[in-house]
Amino acid sequence: MSMTVRRLTRAATAGLVAAAALTAAAHSAEAADTLGSAAAGQGRYFGTAVAANHLGEADYAATLDREFGSVTPENEMKWDATEPSRGTFTFGSADRIVDHAQSQGMDVRGHTLVWHSQLPSWVSSLGASDLRTAMNDHINGLMGHYKGEIHSWDVVNEAFQDGGSGARRSSPFQDKLGNGFIEEAFRTARAADPAAKLCYNDYNTDGVNAKSNAVYDMVEDFKSRGVPIDCVGFQSHFNSNSPVPSDYRQNLQRFADLGVDVQITELDIEGSGSAQAADYTKVVEACLAVSRCTGMTVWGVTDKYSWRSGGTPLLFDGNYQEKPAYDAVLSALGGSGDPGDPGDPGDPGDGTLSCTATYTRTADWSSGYNGQVTITAGDEPISSWTATVTLPAQQSVSSLWNGTPTRSGNVMTVRPSWNGTLAAGASTSFGFTVAKNGSDAAPAVGTCTAS
Repeated sequence: MSMTVRRLTRAATAGLVAAAALTAAAHSAEAADTLGSAAAGQGRYFGTAVAANHLGEADYAATLDREFGSVTPENEMKWDATEPSRGTFTFGSADRIVDHAQSQGMDVRGHTLVWHSQLPSWVSSLGASDLRTAMNDHINGLMGHYKGEIHSWDVVNEAFQDGGSGARRSSPFQDKLGNGFIEEAFRTARAADPAAKLCYNDYNTDGVNAKSNAVYDMVEDFKSRGVPIDCVGFQSHFNSNSPVPSDYRQNLQRFADLGVDVQITELDIEGSGSAQAADYTKVVEACLAVSRCTGMTVWGVTDKYSWRSGGTPLLFDGNYQEKPAYDAVLSALGGSGDPGDPGDPGDPGDGTLSCTATYTRTADWSSGYNGQVTITAGDEPISSWTATVTLPAQQSVSSLWNGTPTRSGNVMTVRPSWNGTLAAGASTSFGFTVAKNGSDAAPAVGTCTAS
């Protein structure tokens, strides 16, 4: 099934709730007290890991939809879930998460393409030649299914050992294909979806240590040889025995200085009260201090479903009540409804920065089309942008990606989700799927506002 047809089919499945979902997304983006909107005001995304089987729980879905601007499938895109038998892909649970995210104007991180864990048994039984083919086929099959819909992929996950050696971890890929498997996976991923950000993701790399040095050396080597790597993910699982390192920000910055984005991908911090809140504040402030730290993802919505629930590590307790850590994160992000918020048009300083918005139709079929709006910064760097899209009266939007929409009638106002910060002259884009409902007219794109 082609990407366009698949996207149309999934949009039709969600058609009964699309209008209500867009209304909920609008409310979330306009709220002054949500994590996603506050982070967007800082040019970052703030996301969470999501489990498909919890989406039917009203409090879970309501908290997710209100607070977060990005989602990562917790297990639904891993190898055992998507290719349990060789060559037979199953996307139902992952599709459910992607559909839900798109209906709410959220972005999606892909997790993960190549990992030593959660492998079906058939993968480990292959010889080297077959394993190489299977790895590349899996990358192409999974990325091809979601081409154009995932903003960042964890291409390779946890390939280095813990401890002081900095050595590679034993795995079917390492043991049979050698050190080159990581480079090959990234090259295959780039060809599969050239627009997606390609990340290496690992844990216990948050400070400068032997493991993070080994990852650093690999990234430095890849960048020097043109291996396509765009970002490094830091899982950032903390507790009293593994606290936030004193050199956390400096470590993020040294990776950014290699020319890659950094993302905090699986954040959770065991604890409670003011101590937990203070640790979350350290993490958020470190990300905000590094211009190439593009976003943060907490590893779950609520303590009751956390993989380390006994440590109560998340921002919402088991009853979905906001914890002191939630308030600390929101405060560190600066909120999004203050008069001086950089994401709101009309703030002091508007007019000193500029951007342009240009529209193109990227796909077309009898009952709908995909549109794309490209945002380009002017002569100065910008930290946020706002663009309006006015649809013909008959048309309706069923999904939107790489932006956070609000809607009033047939006018959408779109702000960044993860892609607000642009260098002078640099561009980003957001896209959307439209049901024509009898009208083939093009939407009108208003003036871009920068801050």
